[in-house]
Amino acid sequence: MSWGTELWDQYDNLEKHTQWGIEFLDKYTKFVKERAEIEYSYAKQLRNLSKKYQPKKNSKEEEDQKYTSCKSFLTTLQELNDYAGQHEVISENLTGHIIAELTRYMQEMKQERKSYFHEGRKAQQHIETSWKQLEASKRKFERDCKEADRAQQYFEKLDADINVTKADVEKARQQSNLRHQMAADSKSDYSSTLQKFNQEQHEHYFTHIPNIFQKIQDMEERRIKKLAELMKKFAEVDRQVIPIIGKCLDGITAAADSVDVKRDTQLVVEAFKSGFEPPGDIEFEDFSQPMQRTVSESSLSNSKGEGRSETKGKPKGKLWPFIKKNKGSGPEDFSNLPPEQRRKKLQQKIDELNKEIQKEVDQREALTKMKDVYIKNPQMGDPNSVDPRLSELSQNIERLRQECQKFEGWLAEVEGRLPTKNDMNRRQSGVYDGQSTQSTQNTPAVSNCAQDRESPDGSYTEEQSQESQVKVTAPEFDDDFDDEEPLPIIGTCTALYTFEGHNEGTISVTEGEVLNVIEEDKGDGWTRVRRSEDEEGYVPTSYLDVCLETNAKES
Repeated sequence: MSWGTELWDQYDNLEKHTQWGIEFLDKYTKFVKERAEIEYSYAKQLRNLSKKYQPKKNSKEEEDQKYTSCKSFLTTLQELNDYAGQHEVISENLTGHIIAELTRYMQEMKQERKSYFHEGRKAQQHIETSWKQLEASKRKFERDCKEADRAQQYFEKLDADINVTKADVEKARQQSNLRHQMAADSKSDYSSTLQKFNQEQHEHYFTHIPNIFQKIQDMEERRIKKLAELMKKFAEVDRQVIPIIGKCLDGITAAADSVDVKRDTQLVVEAFKSGFEPPGDIEFEDFSQPMQRTVSESSLSNSKGEGRSETKGKPKGKLWPFIKKNKGSGPEDFSNLPPEQRRKKLQQKIDELNKEIQKEVDQREALTKMKDVYIKNPQMGDPNSVDPRLSELSQNIERLRQECQKFEGWLAEVEGRLPTKNDMNRRQSGVYDGQSTQSTQNTPAVSNCAQDRESPDGSYTEEQSQESQVKVTAPEFDDDFDDEEPLPIIGTCTALYTFEGHNEGTISVTEGEVLNVIEEDKGDGWTRVRRSEDEEGYVPTSYLDVCLETNAKES
């Protein structure tokens, strides 16, 4: 079916339809552009989302990556980033392969359509001009015929009139003949013009217009075909990335399958295990007997009397899990940590030092080789120029090795469960000096008597049991360690609030109660008070209104 034969008289409608076709192409182009922008924006948002939840460097989030669930989440973020990349590919392909081709094709189609309809307008104008010429020739022939008839009637009238001269009659006859000749000439011209118009009209409607309309039809068919091809390509752009997107999703699924529940729970044990033994049973203390009570390691408070080994200014030991206070970075040997955590920190420090040592050694070897090259080839450099750096590296290596040996010694103490020699002025330390440590090692240990203790400030120590300390005889100790007298009263205090002292080493007080102060707050937030000779313990300083004696404040 051809537009040239079926739509020969629908020039205006074809012009409108082809214009609509171009507008539809432009509409589809805008649709693809918006889809590409959406894909790009979606990819950007996915990348920002992935970046937002990435673990920050040198933070606790980075440390959490040891858990398989955290590793799985990190893998999910990485796969999501790749997933976003595929949406960027979709956006790029839509822009480069479809939008660009649509824009180019629309421009070509506009030019082609313009040329076809320009040719059609020329043909239409030509046939209209021919029609006007035919009409003019027809009107001229009609006018000449009427003039000839009037001239003939005028001649016949004069010829019948006897009063008209012969000359007038002859003149009328000549005029009539002239008019008839003009009419004959107009007839001949009209006939030839009509024949010519009919021929041109036939060519116009059966040759020129069909050819032009056929070209327009071909152009329209190419437009529809091109649109269908680009629609397929639109789908193919997505289809090309589906395998990679599938791999991303498979990676997320595999990451989820790699989560090891038992492993994660074991890591929690490794991360927080203290290495302490659970506290032993509390011994019964018979207050009905007037005899001297035996000191119990796990009793809530130590009584006055024989066997009291607590030194002046040293807080009573208490169970480690209850009160913990963060006092900063802690000592260099990590003695403020539980044994198991201390061992891990020491091992980590040793590994870091070994890496630094290896790095320095590698640099020294490289400089040594460079010096050898300079010695063999003096023109390349002065061998003595690297000596200062070599000396510096050697000093660094020696310093790092000494530091590493120091930490290895502390690690050996932890792994061998050897008592450490800590600063005697720290309140959390419950260990004597090296002589005390030696004598304690020679004393039989009671079960759970050498377990680590915690002072009210939350630090951990390796404190000797009270019963073991009773058996220790060290005449060379200072008087402070041999003094078994109770701590002197250095002031009084009034309880501002009621405090329930459930933890070992603490004491319960009621609001308004007046007590004696035997040890002031050392900066850890706890004050040691005494209600009677046999009842004393720690109370939060914020719960008390403390009034120290003048000599105590000066000291």
